[in-house]
Amino acid sequence: MSEMYNNHMRTITINVSDPVYRDFQEYARQHDRTASEIIREAMEDFRMRRIRKRTSLRDLRPVSVGRVLRPFTGAEDLLEELAGGQSG
Repeated sequence: MSEMYNNHMRTITINVSDPVYRDFQEYARQHDRTASEIIREAMEDFRMRRIRKRTSLRDLRPVSVGRVLRPFTGAEDLLEELAGGQSG
């Protein structure tokens, strides 16, 4: 679960439009939760997606780690090596 529940909670004041707040209240009612819980969850989601964005492995550029020791010939070779020479 998120780290936000492991830390002290700070009370804040925010200004939102009535329609936005009503939507949060209605959603909270439908899911047997408080609007505060839903807003905290939304803030944490925003924080993780936009503020503390994690880089995906797909976004990283390849890095050279030296010369090729032996050519890779197929998945079976890799699986055998990962299994410590035990294939099956």
